[in-house]
Formats: sequence, C-alpha cells, structure tokens
Amino acid sequence: MPLTAGIVGLPNVGKSTLFNAITKSQVEAANYPFATIQPNVGVVEVPDARIDRLVEIFHPKKTIYTTFEFTDIAGLVKGASKGEGLGNQFLSNIRLTDAICHVVRCFDDANITHVENSVDPVRDAEIINLELNLADLQTVENRIGKIEKKSKTTKDKDAVAEMALLNRLKPLLEEGKPARVLEVDEDEAIILKGYNLLTAKPMIYVANLDEEGVMDPSANAYYNQLVEYASSQNNEVVALCAKMEEELSELDKEEKTAFLNELGVDSSGLDLLIQKAYSVLNLCTFLTAGEDECRAWTFKKGMKAPDCAGVIHTDFKKGFIRAEVYRFEDIDELESEHAIKEAGRLRLEGKDYVVQDGDVMHFRFNV
Repeated sequence: MPLTAGIVGLPNVGKSTLFNAITKSQVEAANYPFATIQPNVGVVEVPDARIDRLVEIFHPKKTIYTTFEFTDIAGLVKGASKGEGLGNQFLSNIRLTDAICHVVRCFDDANITHVENSVDPVRDAEIINLELNLADLQTVENRIGKIEKKSKTTKDKDAVAEMALLNRLKPLLEEGKPARVLEVDEDEAIILKGYNLLTAKPMIYVANLDEEGVMDPSANAYYNQLVEYASSQNNEVVALCAKMEEELSELDKEEKTAFLNELGVDSSGLDLLIQKAYSVLNLCTFLTAGEDECRAWTFKKGMKAPDCAGVIHTDFKKGFIRAEVYRFEDIDELESEHAIKEAGRLRLEGKDYVVQDGDVMHFRFNV
C-alpha cells in the first residue's frame, strides 16, 4: 500500500535539507524562498530492528523492509489559500499525501533568511495551519452550496446525512480548529474522507534545531514553545537537526551507529520521524521469514488474517485456509522455528484472527 507524508513548512525552515537526509538524494536546498518548485518524492525504508534480527537467524537470500514515501513540497506563505506565492500548487500537492510532517525552525542564524524576518515557531506553525484551515473551509462551503437545497427539498437521505456532517464541520473550521478533531461515526468518516481535507490528515511537528540545540532540546526555548503548542492540538513533536541528519545520511551503517553511540542515542532523529510517520497512520508490520526472504509487510491496525494475506497477493486472500503464526519475541528467544514448535508457541489462526504488530506469519491457501 503506497503511503506518503508531505514535508511542509515556511520557506527556508529546512524542508529540503531534511528531504535530502531522508532520501539520500540531492534536491536543491538553496537559501531563498521557493527554491523547491516541483514536489520531490523519495521512498525510504522504515527502520525495523526485528528484520535485522531475523536476518541474523535465517541468513536469507533477500531482505526487504517496509517502505514509506516522503514528498518535499514548496514553501508556503501567508495567503496561500488565496493563491499567494505557490499556494494553489502547494495545497494540491498536500492533498495527495496521507500525513503531514510540518517542519518548524527552532534556531537563530543570521545567515539563513527567514521569510517573516524573525524566528517564532508558534507564529510560523500558525501561518501554515491557518492556510490549511482556510482552504478546507472553502471546500466545505463549496460542498454546502451544492447539496444544501437538495437536502431540504428532496429530503434525500444521503444528502441530509451529509448536510448534518457539514453543519458540524463548518463552525469547527471557522473556529480555526482542524477537521481531524471532529468526532465522526463510520458512515461520516467515509463522507469526510471523500472531501480530502488538508486538516483531516494526521500531522507531526518537526522541530528543526541547530547542532547544539538538538543535544538537549528541552533547553531550547523555541522547542518548548512548539511542544506546548503541539500538545494543545494533541500532536507530537520530533526534534532533530536537519543539517546533522543530512551529514549522517552520507555515512555507512557502521559509521552512523558509531556516531550515534558517541552521542549516547539509539536512533537518529530521522529514524524516529520515519517511525512516527508510520505510526500516526495507524500502521503496523507483520513479518515473513525464511531462507529465501525475510520481509516486513505494512497493514492497518485491526486487519484480519485473510486481509493481511491479501497484502502479499490477492490469491492468498481469495484462497485463505489458515495462518501459522508466532510472535517475533519467540524467534528472538528460541532462534529457530523448530524450537518454537517444540515449545508449543506456533499457533494456527483462522479467518477471524486480528493480526498483531510483530506477528511472524506463514499463510496456507488454495486457489
């Protein structure tokens, strides 16, 4: 399932530098507004130590991590919802993403131009959030204009239900709140998804600090301001130094590990961001393992065994018989599937089994 997060923010906050680090590519990161014109897209592996451990045990011919797509989107300015700057293009690019990584500058540097001429993380975040909100309000008002009369005159059941949702959504947006905070039932969720609203997408704030600040983010006043602001919206903040992460991305795995060990951390800021982007979309991973291949597979939390089988191949779902399942923790401890069977930890699960993150699975099917 192709999933993507859009990297957004004001011009010159570090979006393209961050994108360079994520994808190990060399998109332009010039020091002037709108250096990024067309969205750049890169696919990255989702770090997973469980796959690394399975490789140690099975020594497979092939190793495949699950992936996530990041899109670097042109910088936003005030008035984007009305077409200012690259507004219309910016907003249309965000609509194509599943989640938003909102980069906010949290350091002072006189050599790096700020489009607002000063560093203020809360103000900067609010500029973008307001533009997203105004764009969504316009979408909602346009939709009301199309179906309001029909809902009143024909009493069409679907139109009435949609108007009820729109009448709850519009005042929320007018108050400056994102659509994602609206509580909806299953039917309303389907309607809401059809609008493809910008503020309905999950958002992660990325605090871009300098090399000194990232060593102790809690000592950085800008970072603390952003955390307080994000907490008020039930959003999370990932602290990193985009410049440092770009330099880290140029190291091989052993060099990167050694550098992180010197800093006293287990994961880079980018690894945390990738994992966080994966989790905010309610995604999980099941694993397949053997001498031919060790692989991570993405699925939505709550999916049952036949649907997860279908992630591998539609025939697996169509002819699903059962799944042989054990936990990653079991193979980590016992180090062979034979030992797992001997210990009675291999389970046979049927069509109603809800797959759990970290399940190692073998599917039996007949087509």
